[in-house]
Amino acid sequence: MFAERASFFQGIPNALYREKEAITRTGSLLIDLVSANLHAHGIHYPRSILKRAFSFAASQAKNYCPDPQGQQIARGAIQKYYAEEGVSIPDDQIVLTPGTSLSYLYLFKLLANSRDEILCPTPTYPLFDSIAALCDVKIVSYRLAPSRKGSIGGALGRDDASPAKSASPCKRWEIDFDHLQSKISEKTRTLILISPHNPTGHVANETEIKRFCAIARKHDLPIISDEVFSPFLFKAEHLFRPVETDAPLVFTLNGISKMLALPGVKIGWIAVTGGQSRVEKSVHLLKGISDTFLPVNEDAQFALPALLHDGKPFMKSYQAQIRHRFQMAVLALMTMPECSFIPPEGGFYLAIKMKDQKSNEEKIALELLRKEKILVHPGFFYDLPSGYLVLSFVSQPALFKKNMERMAHILGVASK
Repeated sequence: MFAERASFFQGIPNALYREKEAITRTGSLLIDLVSANLHAHGIHYPRSILKRAFSFAASQAKNYCPDPQGQQIARGAIQKYYAEEGVSIPDDQIVLTPGTSLSYLYLFKLLANSRDEILCPTPTYPLFDSIAALCDVKIVSYRLAPSRKGSIGGALGRDDASPAKSASPCKRWEIDFDHLQSKISEKTRTLILISPHNPTGHVANETEIKRFCAIARKHDLPIISDEVFSPFLFKAEHLFRPVETDAPLVFTLNGISKMLALPGVKIGWIAVTGGQSRVEKSVHLLKGISDTFLPVNEDAQFALPALLHDGKPFMKSYQAQIRHRFQMAVLALMTMPECSFIPPEGGFYLAIKMKDQKSNEEKIALELLRKEKILVHPGFFYDLPSGYLVLSFVSQPALFKKNMERMAHILGVASK
């Protein structure tokens, strides 16, 4: 009765989430160190600005008149946002979506036929497998690998910071370009770049971006550039983007879920740049896909200019809070000899490497959940090598430190 792809969405929980559900049913307090739900961590966009923005939006959207590309007032606000970032993207090259997940689905459908291949970095967020299953395309992974280049102090914004015992001898993650090129085949249809990256915190520097775009140009492949964590940089002052190169075709993805801590408003976008004829055709086809659903909330579109403009003081404070939480998390982790880590260069996540690489990461995650009521993810959820755990550092610093101390006990027992 059901399509084969439906089996991918059966939703049978793994052992970790079966345990989580059991704990939740008892009413016990559970500390979720994976969730990046900013509201759960005390970060909220100002209600007064939301009220004003949506009051104006309601007056503008009272007569339904949808634009499949997105209302021009919203696209103009996004164009202005990029101009303030030093990037020129005309508003007629922007297509609104209800968020980055739908942006990926649109682009997979636009660029790939059944069983074609999409190149995606690994480690990776599990989202892509689900979207690939819906689109009947294949995800092929290229590696991000630890490198000894860079510095712990630079990542912390402190030139005098000296690495502690738990700091990894590898200083940053980098794109493995040899591996990337080896994975390109006649079935490859697009390259995905995620910078800042989830879960490693890798931020592609200018050298990496230019080399990545040169490969795309050599093989005449479009690039999907996921920049949802772009406001949160801990080392670089400026995010170098593929849009700043001569790549043949670039689809830049972003939205206000992370940028403004507004996940429920559901506004994202695809900005299309590159060769003029390809850009025009891409936008035309994306408008056709969007017109099939007209999925973007009209009030949210009319509210977007005020949310972006009036929210600038909040954005500055919010970014400072994330940077502070990152710094406190790294300092807390540096005191833990039970693990090592590469400080993230951006985003909300990091991967820690357990001292004993033979430790069963799923068993450790289950032990943390059962004994300490702390939820972290085993690294294999993200295709990390064995011996890794993944967590977010956006919780309150005091709470993060306290839970790291509880976590250190479990890791210490496991390493004996």
